[in-house]
Amino acid sequence: MIIFPAIDILNGKCVRLIQGDYNREKVYSDSPVEMAKQWEEKGAEFIHIVDLDGAKSGKSINEAIILEIAKTVNVPVQVGGGIRSMQTVKTYLENGVNRVIIGTAAIQDEAFLKEAVETYGERIVVSLDAKNGYIATDGWTDTSDVKALDLVKKLENIGVKTIVYTDIAKDGMLQGPNLAEQKAINEATTMDVIASGGVATKEDVENLRRLGLYGVIIGKALYDGKLKLEELIN
Repeated sequence: MIIFPAIDILNGKCVRLIQGDYNREKVYSDSPVEMAKQWEEKGAEFIHIVDLDGAKSGKSINEAIILEIAKTVNVPVQVGGGIRSMQTVKTYLENGVNRVIIGTAAIQDEAFLKEAVETYGERIVVSLDAKNGYIATDGWTDTSDVKALDLVKKLENIGVKTIVYTDIAKDGMLQGPNLAEQKAINEATTMDVIASGGVATKEDVENLRRLGLYGVIIGKALYDGKLKLEELIN
């Protein structure tokens, strides 16, 4: 199972939000690039980056910083947040980013998602953010009437190979992941599933590994020192 340290960028800084609330942020570093270098030094195999300004606005606001991270580190990076056009996908994937993550647009613009998957194949990841089993969009500000399990089957048919599944209620709360939900999603699909949200202990990581998940994204627990990346990787 791959452990993805998360770098969330807001106003050019590395932050964490509580339950996706833009009014509840904590700044961990003024330099996301330096943060990425630190995670690489600690043994990260893959880095997960989110442009929080982009997720909210629908445009890649922190693109320059993200491309600098991709150029600076020697491990692959995946990027999400505000990726809603083929031009943005192309800019990232042709300038050092390994995979792009499509969130809101995967639900609101199926033609775009299909074109992205047809053009870039497994380098396109879809992020599913759910609340009580229903998909949330626009930086988690809206909850749709789309059931996560229904969307998973649809994405598989389109040809998506990897998804990130986040339980919003758990995100940033350090109360453990929603194992039942992650298990249900993983068992419902042949796609690779990356779990996100709530991971706080080694036991949480071990429980997700036992479910056979492809990866786990860890943010707050690493930044607050509750978990050490190098220990988890070993």
